[in-house]
Amino acid sequence: MAGLAATFGSGAMTNSIDEIEYTDLILATGTNTTENHPVIGMKVKRAVRQHGTKLIVIDPREIDLVKYADIWLRQKPGTDVAVFNGLMNVIIAEGLYAKDYVAERTEGFEALKKLVEKYTPENVEKISGVLAEDLKKAARMYAQADRASILYAMGITQHISGTDNVKSCANLSMLCGNVGIEGGGVNPLRGQNNVQGACDMGGLPNVFPAYQQVANEDIRKKFEAAWNAKLSPKPGLTIMEMMEAAGRGTTKAIYIMGENPMLSDPDLQHVKKELQKLDLMIVQDLFMTETAQLADVVLPVASFAEKDGTFSNTERRVQRVRKAVNAPGEAKADWEVICGISNKFGYPMNYASAKEIFEEVAKVTPSYAGISYERLEKGGIQWPCPTLEHQGTKFLHKDKFSRGLGLFTAIEYIEPNELPDKEYPFLLSTGRVLYHYHTGTMTTRSQGLSERYPESLVEINPADADKLKVSEGQRIKVTSRRGSVEAKATITKKSAPGSIFMNFHFADASVNLLTNPALDPIGKIPEYKVCAVKVEAA
Repeated sequence: MAGLAATFGSGAMTNSIDEIEYTDLILATGTNTTENHPVIGMKVKRAVRQHGTKLIVIDPREIDLVKYADIWLRQKPGTDVAVFNGLMNVIIAEGLYAKDYVAERTEGFEALKKLVEKYTPENVEKISGVLAEDLKKAARMYAQADRASILYAMGITQHISGTDNVKSCANLSMLCGNVGIEGGGVNPLRGQNNVQGACDMGGLPNVFPAYQQVANEDIRKKFEAAWNAKLSPKPGLTIMEMMEAAGRGTTKAIYIMGENPMLSDPDLQHVKKELQKLDLMIVQDLFMTETAQLADVVLPVASFAEKDGTFSNTERRVQRVRKAVNAPGEAKADWEVICGISNKFGYPMNYASAKEIFEEVAKVTPSYAGISYERLEKGGIQWPCPTLEHQGTKFLHKDKFSRGLGLFTAIEYIEPNELPDKEYPFLLSTGRVLYHYHTGTMTTRSQGLSERYPESLVEINPADADKLKVSEGQRIKVTSRRGSVEAKATITKKSAPGSIFMNFHFADASVNLLTNPALDPIGKIPEYKVCAVKVEAA
């Protein structure tokens, strides 16, 4: 998250996946780990069962991890900041925070302390629905653990307060001295394979590779020399800003690689109108996705098994990917397509291989400087790895933060952009299921996975199903201010009364026809996790 960069350097896990199994306490918030990150979910379960690790789950849904939790705080969706402030209120009031760590390694504590004074457990109960006694118990458990790891995912980031939520996780972790130690840290679980690698390589609008700011003149000059090109000091646009610019007519062309906004972006009817206003849309993908069907040009490319390269995973581990089979037809590796287009434009990109590109990466990216294909033959390496002698970094911020002192941020709770009312009395949240992945481009084409989970379902609480006279498997219609979808109901206590949950994998029940495009002002991430809907039998 952009908002954390000052203290934490990037949106990467501060610690390592293996450490999760051998810590004293895990706080899992906004992450349905066993379904979205099954390997990490297995480590969490093993930590609890085999190593006596304590587990706190903070989640509005009764996810699988609740079965393993010592305590479950079921907050109302979108009230995370209030809950975190409440935990810190108890920890500070009872003198349980890491006083020496706070004094020596952080700044901004007094402002944080003053702000959280009003977030008493009783006040937080009114805002979030979390019982005051449960909040106190969780706060004491977290503060008294020698090492505690916070795991979070998109249940924390996909809100208008997403950046605030992430900073709140950082506040809590630093307050108890858990950053810069083995088994501690703030650990975002990345939503897709190589999201970390894409960000590391500068796939964000405000940075060059390794989070080097485009606005910094010295850094810009370094890249201008390396690439023999003049570079703009102005940050580019985020996905949602690009769509808006397409709708306004200020962006004329968009080149979309391995992304399916016609299923993954909020308020899809609006997204479609915006994309249709473009003069040119190019889609580079493996399949004819819902987005590719709108494109002027579709470029077929090789899958992960059909090309060489590296992936960087959620724990900052850079790993080799090796070509196993030839790509079908005229499909090429992504880098070959990009180089080919660049050459046609008159900017020569004459790389002979993925390895040659990686050698350039190591030259311009300090955190990757010590990583080479030769070293990766022996196994993955975690950045930062500044020299060829360096073994990689298991956990970040061991003796100091990248900015020097860790910065506490005093954060007020703000309500979600859209809450239920008389006309739209239910709260809709979206997410994933175990058997499918992102927009289903690959997984819904798999016979085995589709047999296990063949269609979209609406999770609804039994009390609500009774009121609406809806039975298991009945088709129901879900409507927001932006659109309607129909899907089968599944009656479950996973969703709290007044809340429903849908996944976004299926095009024939595109939940993002309903979702709210309201953005976090800093991270520019839409509020996928909270929107108001009405529910009726179809």
